[in-house]
Amino acid sequence: MRRTAVTGIGAVTPLANEFFSAWGRAKRGESGVSQLTRPDASGLEWKMAGEIENFDPLVFLSKKETLRQDPFAQYAAAAAGMALADAGLSPWRGGAVVIGTSRGGVTTLEKAVLSRKISPYSMPASMAGAAASFVAGKFGIKGYGMGISNACASGLMAVAEGFRLIKEGFGEFALCGGAEAPLARTCVEGYGRMGALTKGDSPEASRPFDAERDGFVLSEGACVLVLEEFEAARKRGARIYGEVAGFGNALFSACEARPSFEGEVSAMRMALNSAKLTRDETGIVSAHASSTLTGDRTEAQAIKAVFGEGAEVPVIAVKSLTGHMLSASGPFEAAVALMCMEEGMIPPYPHLNENDSGLSLFKKGKTGQFNAALVNSFGFGGFNISLVLKKLE
Repeated sequence: MRRTAVTGIGAVTPLANEFFSAWGRAKRGESGVSQLTRPDASGLEWKMAGEIENFDPLVFLSKKETLRQDPFAQYAAAAAGMALADAGLSPWRGGAVVIGTSRGGVTTLEKAVLSRKISPYSMPASMAGAAASFVAGKFGIKGYGMGISNACASGLMAVAEGFRLIKEGFGEFALCGGAEAPLARTCVEGYGRMGALTKGDSPEASRPFDAERDGFVLSEGACVLVLEEFEAARKRGARIYGEVAGFGNALFSACEARPSFEGEVSAMRMALNSAKLTRDETGIVSAHASSTLTGDRTEAQAIKAVFGEGAEVPVIAVKSLTGHMLSASGPFEAAVALMCMEEGMIPPYPHLNENDSGLSLFKKGKTGQFNAALVNSFGFGGFNISLVLKKLE
């Protein structure tokens, strides 16, 4: 059976504009959450965001490309280029491109509506598949392609799809991940008015599983992973961060935004069964943990249903540091889980004051040997995806 290795990681996030710098900040428990500066925040009730700072698209793209592509596609291309460079791959080998997004080119659409100037590039730039299309064209990849838009689960679903493609023999490598640029007024007010966003006003506002949480911090970003057929990667001497071992995908209609306990449990159990992994062999659970009152409570109950009420499996909540990058969070959290296993440590969660989840969370971090990780990503509409990663033995 064909195995799937992770050989490249690229990311643009509120923590840093490069993955290993972001991982370094995460290890120190530093937050990328700050006061919202865009869009014009005057009059908004929701003050905090995870903004990308000092990103220069011209480092990665031509001037013409920056004018024609929505920021979410620009972030995706930057992350993809860094992932390919990290993997040491030449894209001309062919392969697959699968990029997920929840909001797509909402920035482009909002700009067009507010300015009443509709660019001929507005429609292709705003479609959900724009990032996958642009990345494929930018790097000369001709082969299997897909844009996935299943709310916040989209990015991790893209990674699962890349795993499936390699496992089934569609090719030797795949660029997979998620990208978002949702800090448009439409999204801030939209998520805010539905009661999903925090009204906190400090970098500690994103506080999953804390008793005082009141909603998520909306963030932007992109993370792309290079997945590669294991033997091909080993033969060329690639650095292998770990192995994608299985996934579970469970769609349980959930009345728009309400989480589904049954769907989350099903996704996790399917993933463990797919990877032939027992709950006792799972070293880390990377929780979706967006910091909403109901979402975190439901996920905590689901994790305990899968791992046992008294289970002590370590749980990490990366969104406490990044905010919620929507579809970009899942791939980024998978990359963080790979580094946790490689370096034998879990990042600290410094602003966890009162853990009301019953899960094993670590305010000061934790060291140990972690050989497998279960990564959760759950989206509005009942989309649930769990992915299993394994450390190389």
